[in-house]
Amino acid sequence: MTSEEIQAAQSPIHGWDRQTRAFSPTAGIDEVPRWADFADPLEAIAARARMRRPTQRPDGRAVTPDERRALDALGLPLDADRRALRLRYSELVHRLHPDRNGGDRSHEQRLQDVIAAYQLLRKASAFA
Repeated sequence: MTSEEIQAAQSPIHGWDRQTRAFSPTAGIDEVPRWADFADPLEAIAARARMRRPTQRPDGRAVTPDERRALDALGLPLDADRRALRLRYSELVHRLHPDRNGGDRSHEQRLQDVIAAYQLLRKASAFA
């Protein structure tokens, strides 16, 4: 090696002049791990895994992220039909409504979330 090549090889920035491959945002996750269903209030562990959940129903209809959140709010699986949606909505409203549970208003926010989720899903093309 010449003295210039030796000095270049000993440089602290040696090797940074060449192109590196881009990293994939899903690198390291092949499927949703079992621990993705555990409570993770800061979304530190499961956020990337939840993004990898299927975006299509078994019948081929696409499910938007808002519809996915609505299904999660109602506790329904991805392949739920319109009848299951209506039954689950009725069950949750009966359980959470203050007129049905002795005036307990502690579940009011959850009830509002359930109603909003139902309103979104009943108009969705996947449940038409």
